[in-house]
Amino acid sequence: MLIRVGYSMTIEVGQPTHLFSMMAIHPDRAAHIRWQSPTETVPQAPKRAFIDQHGNSCLRMVAPAGEFTITQDAIVSDTGEPDPVHPEAMEVPTERLPDECLRYLTGSRYCETDRLSQLAWRLFGNVEPGWARVQAVCDYVHDRLTFSYGYARATRTALEAHHERVGVCRDFAHLAITFCRCLNIPARYVNGYLGDIGVEPDPSPMDFSAWFEVYLGGRWYAFDARHNRPRTGRVVVARGRDAMDVPLLHTFGLHTLKAFRVWTDEVDTIAAASPQRPGNPVRSRLGPPGRSPLDLGAREGVNHLI
Repeated sequence: MLIRVGYSMTIEVGQPTHLFSMMAIHPDRAAHIRWQSPTETVPQAPKRAFIDQHGNSCLRMVAPAGEFTITQDAIVSDTGEPDPVHPEAMEVPTERLPDECLRYLTGSRYCETDRLSQLAWRLFGNVEPGWARVQAVCDYVHDRLTFSYGYARATRTALEAHHERVGVCRDFAHLAITFCRCLNIPARYVNGYLGDIGVEPDPSPMDFSAWFEVYLGGRWYAFDARHNRPRTGRVVVARGRDAMDVPLLHTFGLHTLKAFRVWTDEVDTIAAASPQRPGNPVRSRLGPPGRSPLDLGAREGVNHLI
């Protein structure tokens, strides 16, 4: 299977502003990239790539005053198989976990393990450890929260999502991650592309999606508390402790979001052989200028695009 993915984001800044973006396909998927355009900016700006502490691909640049557009387009190969399901996968005792897993057991900006630990053990302590327990967490979060883009709020924590019972995909992920960490199951936040492959098309504008991964049986597995079913065609962009670690765009100064479009769709080999320009992506759902499901309203400020 071939999947066309990409984005075009336009911001406006009042003065030259240093920023970094985190919207490239994760290095783990580099071998699956069949074709990829260079990251383009209008106006053109010098760029410098780096890999952050979580292994994500980032790009630094300085946006000149005025409107500034960042665009990238790619085609990646995928197995076409849904997320793997392994009910036999068991929890790894904390003393046997790899060192790199330990950071995903503790609290973070949006995941208050100290305030949700008692509830986690009360709800899931008697569930069979391992896959069944993580699935029980997903079932609970999926049923507890009501999804709507109108409920987006960049500051909402896992505890607040549990109390308010509403949220967007990042809130579903944060709450599930927090419960898993409370239960001593390493869990990390993921954002990336997730198209309507093998499911009923979503009429909402396409956007980056958020899910989470847990460490069971010696490897990481994808779980999705919002959709709560195996999905096909996930393309990881970034991983971290929570959304704070993986901003799509971090600006060191004020900015306003002017337009944001995302596309992620299955394409055939003919379309892949001669990709169209990002302004006319294949079968993509495009959001109108100035509106994105990630948005709470006006995107003005520092580090709001997370």
